[in-house]
Amino acid sequence: MQRRLHDISALGASLAAISSETPDNSLSVVEKNELSFEVLSDVDNKVAREFGIVFQLPMDLLQFYSSYGVELAKNRDGFFELPVPATYIIGKDGKILKAYVDLDYTKRLDPEDIIEALKSI
Repeated sequence: MQRRLHDISALGASLAAISSETPDNSLSVVEKNELSFEVLSDVDNKVAREFGIVFQLPMDLLQFYSSYGVELAKNRDGFFELPVPATYIIGKDGKILKAYVDLDYTKRLDPEDIIEALKSI
């Protein structure tokens, strides 16, 4: 992971993660995993909504999560929702140069694909 972060930095880019967790939980994740990049908190999924990547959880899925001790907080509108995992490469001008969004949370953009995309910019 550190090598890939170095490669990203060497290409003039930086990595940031955005989490729907609270700032305190995001900080705990950074400290626990000794992350060397920023993890920002998207309270109430405001940013995720702007990107159109939020979905509301059905009641049966909420019950499933709850049975494993995962209690999701309602947003300010009273909905239980999560962001779809996504990766964006954003240019210095704020334009999205590459987007990867998959409803299957187990699928993510490979870091090597990110590095190759950065090389082509």
